[in-house]
Amino acid sequence: MGLYQYVREAWKKPENSGLWKERLVKWRQEPATLRLEHPTRIDRARSLGFKAKQGFLVVRQRVPRGGRMRPNPRHPRRSKAMSRRRDLAMSYQVVAEQRVANKFVNCEVLNSYYVAEDGLHLWYEIILVDRTHPVIMADPRISWISSHKGRVYRGLTSSARKGRGFRHKGKGTEKFRPSRKARGI
Repeated sequence: MGLYQYVREAWKKPENSGLWKERLVKWRQEPATLRLEHPTRIDRARSLGFKAKQGFLVVRQRVPRGGRMRPNPRHPRRSKAMSRRRDLAMSYQVVAEQRVANKFVNCEVLNSYYVAEDGLHLWYEIILVDRTHPVIMADPRISWISSHKGRVYRGLTSSARKGRGFRHKGKGTEKFRPSRKARGI
């Protein structure tokens, strides 16, 4: 087994290590969006396209857990519209990606991965690429990203495509297109 395989095995049950609780205590006190020197999960970052070179950034984003609540109306209306809880079609991971994209305007979101969670928060690490960096523009394997502006808002990252139902291959009569809303799900 190679190094990354050992790291991947260790991340399957991270709660077993004593490091897990210490990390969460520290991360709760840090700001919600934090740029990192190195990825926490190097195996996952590498498999999602991260390279340890200029133009690549890793940012840890904290997202609050729980249903998205909307305010209670003050005047009587239809009981159908009175429900407080509303689940978005976006996953927490997509929300985290969009928040990071809002902070780092000159960068494009390449991908993201799960890092940790507790009762109140979820943490994701987002891989960003600086579109205008000369090293990125000179590399033919990643230079395509300089012409793909706003990927995260158009639902083109891996986690957004999963939420939109693009990760499945249709088997037989199962239909994954058009959208879930159009199919009445």
